[in-house]
Amino acid sequence: MTKIISAEKAATLIKDGDTLAASGFGLSCWAEELGISIEERFVQTGHPQNLTVMHASAVGNRRDKGMSHLGYKGLVKRWIGGIAIASPGMAKLIENDECEAYNLPQGVITQLYREIAAKRPGVITKVGMGTFVDPRIEGGKMSPSTKEDIVKRIEIEGESWLFYKSFPIQVGLIRGTVADEKGNLTLEKEGLHMEVLPIAQAVRNSGGIVIAQVETVAKNGTLNPKDIHVPGILVDHIVVSEPENHYQTENTYYNPAFSGHVKVPEEGLETLPLDERKIIARRSAAELEPKTVLNLGVGIPVNVATIAAEEGVSDQLVLTTEAGSIGGVPAGLKDFGHAYNAEAILSHDAQFDFYDGGGIDLSVLGLAQTDQFGNVNVSKFGTRVAGCGGFINISQSAKKLVFAGTFTAGGLKVKVADGKLTIIQEGKAKKFLKNVQQITFSGAYATEINQPVIYVTERAVFELINGELTLTEIAPGIDLQEHILDQMDFSPSVSPDLKEMDPSIFNETWGKLKELVENKNNKVVTA
Repeated sequence: MTKIISAEKAATLIKDGDTLAASGFGLSCWAEELGISIEERFVQTGHPQNLTVMHASAVGNRRDKGMSHLGYKGLVKRWIGGIAIASPGMAKLIENDECEAYNLPQGVITQLYREIAAKRPGVITKVGMGTFVDPRIEGGKMSPSTKEDIVKRIEIEGESWLFYKSFPIQVGLIRGTVADEKGNLTLEKEGLHMEVLPIAQAVRNSGGIVIAQVETVAKNGTLNPKDIHVPGILVDHIVVSEPENHYQTENTYYNPAFSGHVKVPEEGLETLPLDERKIIARRSAAELEPKTVLNLGVGIPVNVATIAAEEGVSDQLVLTTEAGSIGGVPAGLKDFGHAYNAEAILSHDAQFDFYDGGGIDLSVLGLAQTDQFGNVNVSKFGTRVAGCGGFINISQSAKKLVFAGTFTAGGLKVKVADGKLTIIQEGKAKKFLKNVQQITFSGAYATEINQPVIYVTERAVFELINGELTLTEIAPGIDLQEHILDQMDFSPSVSPDLKEMDPSIFNETWGKLKELVENKNNKVVTA
C-alpha cells in the first residue's frame, strides 16, 4: 500500500483532542502544505478541534505562514512552544487568552521529544531555574486561563532541578527533501536538520502517526542509506508539496550555501555603517577570546560576526547557531538560524546537549529590557507574547555572556564621529527598568553560578557584580547624569573604577580587535 496521500487527506487523519508536534525553524523543516490543509479543514468543518500543539522554535515567516495556519479559537486548546513571534496568528490567540499557553525553553522541548520516544519520565535540567519557567515564579504560563503546572521543581541528592514531564504525542508533522516509497526521508536540501527524527520516534512510540512533507518521491532502493535521516519505519504518510510551500528559510526558497552544496566567497560581505549598532557590536566583539566557540542572537548580536570579519579575526571564532550549524557565517534576520559555509550541521536536540553542558565559550544576546538585579526580559511585553526560544538555554549555559542593545528604544538617533558619541534624539522607551515584566534571564541565578555577565550599549557598559547591575564604562561625549542615570528607572551601582569606553571604537576605522584577541592569546600561552 502506498504511503503517498494528499495534504487534504492527511488533515482528516488528525482527530479532535490530539497532541500534535511539528518540526521547524522559520520555514525550515516546517510542513507548510499540511498547515494550509489543516487550516482549510477547520474553516470548512470546525475540525480538528481542541488540539495540543507543540513546537520548539519560531515556526513561520512573521506574517501568514507557519503556525499562524493553526491560530484559530477552538482549533487549539493548548500551545506548548518555544517562541510565538514568528506566527502572529498563534501569538494573537495566546494574547487574547483563547487557549492555554506554555512557553518552554527551546532546547528543553527538543530534548523532551527524545525522552518521550524512549518512554523516560521527562527532562531533568537546570535550564529555566530562576526564570519565568521556574514553577516558583510563573511555571511557563503565558495566558490567564493556563492553570495546570507542567514544570516541577525536584530534589536529587540534595540538589534542586527542574522536571519537564513526558506525555504521549498522537501526530507528528515533519519535513524532508526526498522520500522513497517506504518513507525513508532525506534532508539534503534543508539548511537545518532540526528535530525531525526525535519527533518521528516520539510519535511512533506513542502509537501515533507521522506525516512527512517532501519535494519528491524516489523509487525504493535508490537512496543512499547514509543520506537517510528518518527511516521509513517511522513514517506513516508522505505528502508531496507544491514548490511554493517548501521554502528553505523564512524568506528564501533555496540557497545551496545553506544546505552545504556550495561554498560562497566571504570576502564580499558588506561592512556595517558607523552607527549605534556598530558601536555596540564592536564593544561586544572586544570580549572575544582566542578560538572562541560563539553563539550570536538575532539582531545586533549577529553583527559581531561582521565586525570580526572586518577586523580580520574570523579565524579566531567558531560561530554556531542554536538550530544546529557549526562554523561558517550565521545568516541575518530573514534567514536566521542558517549559516553560510557551515562546517557541520547537527540535529537540533544534539546542539542543545552541547550548549546546555557548557559548550559555548561566549554568547552575545539581545537586550530588550533589564533591571537593577541584572534580569533580562525578551519574552513578554505588555500582552504581547514573543517567547523565550533558545534564550534561556543559551544564556544560562554560556561560560561568558554579553547582552547587547541600544540604551533606549523607539526613535533613538545618535551621531558617531571623531572618537565620541552624541545623542541627537533620545528613544521614547526606557529599557533599564526597576523590575522587568518577565524574567527570561535570571541575574540571581547567574550570580549563584558565578557566571560573568556584561551589558553593552552604545553609551555605557554594565557588569553584574554581587547581584547588582554596575556601571563600569561610559562613552566619550556622554554625560553621566543626563544620558545615563536620567534614562533609567533605578539608580545603578557605579564602579569606583568607572572608565571611558575605548574612543577608537567610535572612529570610522577601528583596527584594534586583532591586537586585543592576540594579547589575550599571549596571556593564555604565558599562563
